[in-house]
Amino acid sequence: MKLARTFILLLLCYCDASAQTNYSVNLISKDLLSRASAVIRNSDLQIVVKDLDDVTYNYKSAVTVLNKNGDNHAGLNLWYNKSWQIKSIKGTVYNEFSIPMGKITEKDFKDVSAANDFSLFEDSRAKIFTPAVTTYPYTVVYEYEIHAKYSMAFPKWLPKTAADVSVENASLTFISDPGFSIRYKEINFSGEPVKISKTEKANTYSWNIRYLKASRREPYTLSEEDIFSSVQIAPNRFKYMGVSGSFTNWNEMGAWMNDKLLAGRNIIPETTAASIRELTNNIADPKLKAKKIYEYMQQKTRYISVQVGIGGFQPIKAEDVDKTSYGDCKGLANYTQGLLKVAGINSYYAVINAGDEKHSAIPDFASMDQFNHVILCLPFKNDTTWIDCTSKENPFGYLGNFTDDRLALICTETGGKLIRTPAFTETESMQNRKANFVIDSAGNLSGKILTTFTGNQYDNRRYLINEPLTEQIKKYSENFIDNAIIKEFKLTQDKSTRPVTTEKVTFTARNYATLKDKEVYLPLNMINRHSQPRDIANRINEVYINRGWIDVDDITYIIPKGYKIEFKPSDLKLESPFGMYTTTIVQTGDKISYLRKMQLNKGLYPADSYEKLFNFFQSAAEADDQKIILLSL
Repeated sequence: MKLARTFILLLLCYCDASAQTNYSVNLISKDLLSRASAVIRNSDLQIVVKDLDDVTYNYKSAVTVLNKNGDNHAGLNLWYNKSWQIKSIKGTVYNEFSIPMGKITEKDFKDVSAANDFSLFEDSRAKIFTPAVTTYPYTVVYEYEIHAKYSMAFPKWLPKTAADVSVENASLTFISDPGFSIRYKEINFSGEPVKISKTEKANTYSWNIRYLKASRREPYTLSEEDIFSSVQIAPNRFKYMGVSGSFTNWNEMGAWMNDKLLAGRNIIPETTAASIRELTNNIADPKLKAKKIYEYMQQKTRYISVQVGIGGFQPIKAEDVDKTSYGDCKGLANYTQGLLKVAGINSYYAVINAGDEKHSAIPDFASMDQFNHVILCLPFKNDTTWIDCTSKENPFGYLGNFTDDRLALICTETGGKLIRTPAFTETESMQNRKANFVIDSAGNLSGKILTTFTGNQYDNRRYLINEPLTEQIKKYSENFIDNAIIKEFKLTQDKSTRPVTTEKVTFTARNYATLKDKEVYLPLNMINRHSQPRDIANRINEVYINRGWIDVDDITYIIPKGYKIEFKPSDLKLESPFGMYTTTIVQTGDKISYLRKMQLNKGLYPADSYEKLFNFFQSAAEADDQKIILLSL
């Protein structure tokens, strides 16, 4: 494909136009300043496919930072490896009057490893720059060129990058030989319709979007990636690492990955294969065999974080992981697949978009750029089991919030298939707490709490699990009862088929209750109070509850001798489409039993229902704040 002349002419026009740009802040429309921490003055991305293994990206951006909150939009972080190379970077910082304050050259960028200098990923690196400017507003302009040795995947174009960012102008231009055909997907696109120009020498696709206003961040909302305008491009035929390929749907893409990226790379060295056979020789159940192998892999290896794409799309060979005992998600999944194969257990390499926010593969648009992680799918006879090979803590068959409930692509011998990963129901995701408290006449409390966590709440204490006991107590105390002194703290995890985290706490707390004359004001709930979201009028976005759960708190208070209940709140039951909240208070002699249950239902609801959600949470918060009044006889 010979597009050199076309590309040079475009670049000359582009550079000439940019030289006349005025970045004075007073030129920004007032509408774009509202709610904005930064304004993208111009963002221009040009992608030129010169050949199947020769792609150039030219990018120019100008961002005006209005205040300190906008600083995180001013930096530049570019990763690179042997197939994605940075050819040039430069930039300029301007003051609010568009007067240059300083030049940015490549030597100003930090060059860091993307994988902590581990030898298998020595070519995966990043160049990072953050302007050292503290006078606002200012504008930073970047220009850089990337050369890719493959045409298999193109990055998603996302002109608006965050809620507190406005956009004056953004454009995407894609140029290729007439023989290079593409598919594209416009998502929530509010800009001008795509302009397509086809000549004997080149095909040109261009998108433009202007005057996108900053918006407020609304609680319980879909991710910004799901709301903002974007464009995705995928080739029908391509090259990667010298290997040609083509696909137009998920089935074809999965077949190509299986045949070209994965075939022959999960062979396990014989010494390790013999150990696996010995390890599983006396286990008849295939699922129990797989569990044993998964736990073996967890103990033997460690995960090196290199995102899919940054570390390439092909896993390193299983023999290399076996030798070094480390790998990224691709390498560890491929290695575990090889270990399972030794024991006669079939599994599928699965690519997925991981993160606490759920992002599924787009069912009607197959492309390589929709994923950042790899897990394994094990299709047993009676059920399908999923494992994340990067986790040293996950029980076998457990997917936490990082990869749950989203469409992943599994690569099989017959092609690719989109399959949804498991999701926990509300009743499976329980935080179940039983507490026994004793209150003395001075308002001090001593107590024991036993809590179990299941389903998507199993990981609620992950941040504490591997910490020393002193650190566990310190971190736990930060969100516990004021004035509490923890006497005993113990966390255990049952990693069986239905995993459970169990927490035991013994503590004392001075001045838990408030004394006033002969009265004692006893808080009913100080260990699990629900936070209240902001009250938002004229909400724009749909209400989205990512995951559902149930919390049960069963607390018994022993009140001091010589006191009786003067006042107790009435039992309460709140019901709404979003969930349910109930409290029950029962007195038996000197014992008060307080039972609280709160359920939140996952789902997508109309924007105008947010007021009902807010009122539900507010009523729950008010109930959590109620007290019993005890009177001295």
